[in-house]
Amino acid sequence: MLNSLLAALSYLSILAETDVGTGLLAVGAGLAILGALGAGLGIGIATGKAVEAISRQPDAEGKIRNTLLFGIIFAETIAIYAIFVVILILFVL
Repeated sequence: MLNSLLAALSYLSILAETDVGTGLLAVGAGLAILGALGAGLGIGIATGKAVEAISRQPDAEGKIRNTLLFGIIFAETIAIYAIFVVILILFVL
């Protein structure tokens, strides 16, 4: 798997040397940032649903809050990976 990743990175670095390759890398960075957009939307929806759940069941606030925080952590991890890929595409390749 590492060999295929290194081969893909070397191909992308060769591709980036052309004008078409630079444009394709910019398009790829734009598509990769959609991961951060999706995470933001997911966190917003989850928070809204958690507020609704707490207002309906105030006794279960602790369990709902803990579950919400774990979900937010996982969603933010995806967003951080997406931003890392964008930075890798734009500045390293």
